[in-house]
Amino acid sequence: MDLLHTQLSNIQRQLAFISTDPINWKLYVQAFSWTVTLFESYLVLRQYPLYSKTEPPTVLASHFNPEVFKKSQSYGKDKAIFALVSGLLKQCLDSALLQFGFYAWSWGASGRLLSSLGYGPEYEILQSIGFVFILFFLSSIPTLPLSIYGTFVLEEKHGFNKTTPSLFVIDLLKGWGLAFVLGSPFLAAFLYIFKWAGDRFVPWLMAFMISFQLIMVIVYPTVIQPMFNKLSPLAPGDLRNRIESLAKKLKFPLKYLYEIDGSKRSSHSNAYFFGLPWSKHIVIFDTLIQQSKSEEVEAVLAHELGHWYYLHPTKMMAVSQLHIFTILALFPAFLRAPPLLRSFDFPKDVAAQPPTIVAFLLFQMILTPLEAVVSIGMNAISRHFEYEADKFACELQDKLQSEDMKDMGDRLGRALIALHVKNLSTVWVDWLYSAYHHSHPTLTERLRGLESFQALREKKKL
Repeated sequence: MDLLHTQLSNIQRQLAFISTDPINWKLYVQAFSWTVTLFESYLVLRQYPLYSKTEPPTVLASHFNPEVFKKSQSYGKDKAIFALVSGLLKQCLDSALLQFGFYAWSWGASGRLLSSLGYGPEYEILQSIGFVFILFFLSSIPTLPLSIYGTFVLEEKHGFNKTTPSLFVIDLLKGWGLAFVLGSPFLAAFLYIFKWAGDRFVPWLMAFMISFQLIMVIVYPTVIQPMFNKLSPLAPGDLRNRIESLAKKLKFPLKYLYEIDGSKRSSHSNAYFFGLPWSKHIVIFDTLIQQSKSEEVEAVLAHELGHWYYLHPTKMMAVSQLHIFTILALFPAFLRAPPLLRSFDFPKDVAAQPPTIVAFLLFQMILTPLEAVVSIGMNAISRHFEYEADKFACELQDKLQSEDMKDMGDRLGRALIALHVKNLSTVWVDWLYSAYHHSHPTLTERLRGLESFQALREKKKL
C-alpha cells in the first residue's frame, strides 16, 4: 500500500502545475468537446452514403428480400439523421451551459436551498447531492423532446415502438426516482471516502466501487428490473429443455430462466445472462422467442454462455477497473486546483477550497478526448470477445462430444441473420464508424468469422 501511495504521489508532483497555473480550462473543454462531437458527426456522414445502396452484401442477398432491405436502409438513414441532429443539439446545449456558468450557478443554488432548510456550507456532502440533482434534472429537461421524437416518431415510423405515452412518462418518473434513491447514498459514500481516506483514497474508492457493482448484480434483477418489466419463468417446452440441457452440460450455474416482456416497449429482441459466479440468471426477450426457432435461440444462448466460459464479463470488469484506477490516479492533481474552478466561473471563496464533486465533474469534462480514444479500445476488446464467443458455439460439439451440437455454428449464423432482418439492422457499415460506435462486429464480419471457425474445425479433423 505504501508503494502504491508513493507512486501516486510521484504522479501528483509531475502534475503540480495544475494547482497553480492559470490555464483556460473552459476553452480547453469547449474546444475538445466540440472536436469529439464534430468527429462523431463526420463518422455519421461517412456512414450515410451506404444507406443509398440498393442491394445487400452478396453473402446476405438470399436472406433480405428487396422490400425488407429497402426498409432496413430507410431505418438506418433516419437513425443517422437523428443521431447527427441530436448530437449537435446536445453539444450546443452543453456548450451553452458551460459558457454561461451553469455549473457555478447550480452549486450556488444547491447552497441556497440547503441554507433555507437550516444547513450551512459545512454540509458539503448534502450540498453536493443537491448540486448533482439540479444539474441532472435541469440539463435533462431540454433533451426530453429528442427522447420523445426518437420513441414516438422514429421508432413508431418503422414499426418498433410499443411504448404508450403513459408508459413513457411512468418510466421517466421511475428513472428519476431510482436516480435519487440509489444515487444519493452512492454519492454520499463516494464523497465520504475522500474525506475519510485523505490522500490515500484511491484503493479505498476502488474497493467501494467494486463492492457497489457486486451489490447491483443482486439488486438489479430482484428490485430494479421488475419495476420496468415483467419477468416470468420460461414456459416448459422444447426451448426450455434445450437451454437447461446446454447449461447442465457446460456446468453453467443456472438458477433462474426467465422470459421478459420486452415487447411492451419495443419489438427489438435480445437475450443475456447475469448474476454472481455461483448463481446465474438467463433472460430471453419474448420478441426473440417469437421471431426465432428454438434451435436458433439455443445457438444465441450458446454464444452468450461462451462469454461466461471464457470469463469475458470478469475480464471486461478488470479492464474497466484499470481504466477507473487511471482516472483516480490523475484526479488528486485537479482536486486542489483553485485555478480550475475559477476558469469555470466559480467564485473565489468556493475555488479556494474546491468541493470534491465539483472538481471531479470538471475533471471528467477535461478527460473528454481521452475517453473517446478509450471507448475505441474498449470496443476492440469487446469485438474480440464476441468472436471468441462465436467460436465457442462452433466448437461445442467437440467440447461436449455431443452430436446434436454439430450444426451450432450454422444455427448461430441463421439466428444472427434473422435478428438483423427482423430488427432492420444496418448491413452496410463503414469500418471507422463501426470501430468507434460498435461493441460487436458487423453481421458480415461475424458470418465470415463463423465460416472460418467451421473451416478450421474441419481441417483439424483431417
